[in-house]
Amino acid sequence: MSRATKIVATIGPASSDRETLTRMIRAGVDVVRLNFSHGKPQDHIDRATLVREVADECGKKVAIMADLQGPKIRVGKFENGKIMLANGDKFILDADCQMGNQERVGLDYKALPRDLKGNDVLLLNDGLIVLKVERVMGNEIHTVVKIGGELSNNKGINRQGGGLSAPALTAKDMDDIKTAMSFQADYVAVSFPKNATDMEMARQLSNVAGEPFGHKPMMIAKIERAEAIPLLQEILDASDGIMVARGDLAVEVGNAAVPGLQKRMIKMARASNKLTITATQMMESMIVNAVPTRAEVSDVANAVLDGTDAVMTSAETASGKYPVETVEAMHAICLEAERSENVQLDADFLNLRFTRVDQSIAYGALFTAHHLRVKAIAALTESGSTALWMSRHNIDIPIFAITPNVATRRKAALFRNVHTLELAQCPDTEAMLKGAQDLLLAQGVVQKGDLIVVTWGEPIGQVGGTNALKILRVGEY
Repeated sequence: MSRATKIVATIGPASSDRETLTRMIRAGVDVVRLNFSHGKPQDHIDRATLVREVADECGKKVAIMADLQGPKIRVGKFENGKIMLANGDKFILDADCQMGNQERVGLDYKALPRDLKGNDVLLLNDGLIVLKVERVMGNEIHTVVKIGGELSNNKGINRQGGGLSAPALTAKDMDDIKTAMSFQADYVAVSFPKNATDMEMARQLSNVAGEPFGHKPMMIAKIERAEAIPLLQEILDASDGIMVARGDLAVEVGNAAVPGLQKRMIKMARASNKLTITATQMMESMIVNAVPTRAEVSDVANAVLDGTDAVMTSAETASGKYPVETVEAMHAICLEAERSENVQLDADFLNLRFTRVDQSIAYGALFTAHHLRVKAIAALTESGSTALWMSRHNIDIPIFAITPNVATRRKAALFRNVHTLELAQCPDTEAMLKGAQDLLLAQGVVQKGDLIVVTWGEPIGQVGGTNALKILRVGEY
């Protein structure tokens, strides 16, 4: 059974050697995430080159996602590397402090004092430490510790309820976009966008940097800020997809709010024909353990049942002890969750509205395939848009994006229930239909006599021009 849900794996020190990466891709990785919060530009260039080489050796097109660091709202460094804060302690966050101690620590984000006032609540180190602001005096934020613990160098700071003014794109991010476009990253993930403008700026910068290579990446908005939630639709409209980034988001809105927000975000994205990636701590225990907890299994399965395009690993595969086993476990969980799904395509179509010819062909193919119980849907596509639209609706029939375009194959690696195949540009419709049929036969997807649904655009080779649909019995060509 083909897995519909895709796996995004972060690579790092534990997974950047050729052997481990090969095993991970063979185990089921569809998209590799390069985390630009760590490493130098050349590190990312070298890893991207290796990913492409290994994927080709494995006979698979794997997408690369460049994940930008975003604004660093963090404490500075301590004289001894860390301190221990107790409940009731007084503690100062001081933008002018060079080296921290038991009484105060510096700030990477020097403008933080301007964003705060008395009674604001700050959450440090993913919410494990809670500080209440008593007063702000110049560049000093005077706080009292409400929940203490160990605080070490460069731990993150969030304001409960959101509202920090740091821009989504820093100077470092702008340089990193140029690096990502130098190896034609298929996706760019933008950290902490507050609104559509942040995403539009990131897209413009990416398109300009990619222009010498004839490349335009797809843009993923990481939903991490509380203030992004009310503006989710406008952010979706300005993006190609979103990441349900449950770490920083949970710190700002509270852990209990996240499961409901996850379902809402995935539903809104699918309704807007956008992609979704569910991320953060999905298999956290596998950083040190060879098997996941039952709670982690349920978490991954629920994301699949919510309709996410992809589930993502972070430290589990970047620095954990069991990167390959993590991917294998995710693959197995996704398959079992998909087997349990009750596909109800008709209900999905009841209130559907569309005005574009290519969109109507895509939805017509789904409806036809569902009721005739065909073996496969073949979308002959240049841009991948037809396959993307098809993948927004639940169907237990595999969708094949068949294209001569390598960049399209890589991007489509993230689309739920879409598998990609390469077919050279054909001179006419008959040759194209025969080529699609022969590809599916060679892959073992279909046998002679099976029905398939094929969509394509005429004239052949036109981008965004899908306007034809045919029900084909394999063996007719």
